[in-house]
Amino acid sequence: MEPAVAVQEVERFAEMALAAIRREYPNHVVHLLRGDDDARPPRELTPAFCGAFDWHSAVHGHWCLARLARLCPDAPFAGRAGEALGASLTGERMAGEVAYLGAAGREGFERPYGLAWLLQLAAELREWRRAIAYDWLGALRPLEELAMRRLADWLPKLRWPVRGGEHSQTAFALGLALDWARSAREQGFALFVKERARDLYGADRGAPIAWEPSGHDFLSPALGEADLMRRVLAPAEFAAWLERFLPDVAGEEAARWLTPVEATDRADGKLAHLDGLNLSRAWMLEGIVSALPDAHAHRGPLAAAGARHRAAGLAGVTGEHYAGSHWLGSFAVYLVTRRGLS
Repeated sequence: MEPAVAVQEVERFAEMALAAIRREYPNHVVHLLRGDDDARPPRELTPAFCGAFDWHSAVHGHWCLARLARLCPDAPFAGRAGEALGASLTGERMAGEVAYLGAAGREGFERPYGLAWLLQLAAELREWRRAIAYDWLGALRPLEELAMRRLADWLPKLRWPVRGGEHSQTAFALGLALDWARSAREQGFALFVKERARDLYGADRGAPIAWEPSGHDFLSPALGEADLMRRVLAPAEFAAWLERFLPDVAGEEAARWLTPVEATDRADGKLAHLDGLNLSRAWMLEGIVSALPDAHAHRGPLAAAGARHRAAGLAGVTGEHYAGSHWLGSFAVYLVTRRGLS
């Protein structure tokens, strides 16, 4: 069953995404230059995902519009969202994206964060079940396959997880990739991701929550890992794993850790990450709670923390500064539409 979504709650997030994906500058391009000919504007390098400040934000901005247009087909923004998707997800523009990402030397481009969001965009189009969405998915399909191959080639070489709180975090990306694999019925890839998650995180215990957050985090390393493992382990196995990983969620140290954070300067792109941290903590906490038995002792403290982070996170999506408005709407939509939850 699809979640009920209040148009009034999400309309401002749709407007943020619409404004951002059409805005080419300012643009943070992570681009390897081999010579003068490689110095080109974003619209020539990645013709579909050239706005929203950076490639991954453009990708999840498109995901945001696809999700909202699918869940709110009669909303005032739905028609414009469809037009924006149709303008980007053409065969010609997708061919340009594949040519760019597939070029030698770009094997690590947007790995894993942007690639995982690209898979989420494909999942959203696949679940839309409209002819036009299938047309867009057909255009996106070569890029979807390339993203899957890039992750599949990289993960066997990864001896340890990346435990940071920014784009390189493996746990968050693996969660998105696993959800995509299940949606796309890519059973072999889903099994592979689950095996890698067990290898990387299965023996973890005593999460160092005193080390969180870092000053630029928009993802929690500990909660990201737990939110991945609730997707991987059976309920009873997950509950036992969580008790080892987070043995005390009601103590003083946990209370400090599970307190929402405040962005001290929302005009600063890195400091604005903390508004996103509240949002992602909220959906991760909700995901973790959803996988626990009703009587489990962790449910109450984690659910209360999730509610606090939800309120703080949504209040932080002001749209006042482009440093946040080019991406926070997508995070808010992921939260309020309960993406990632069964």
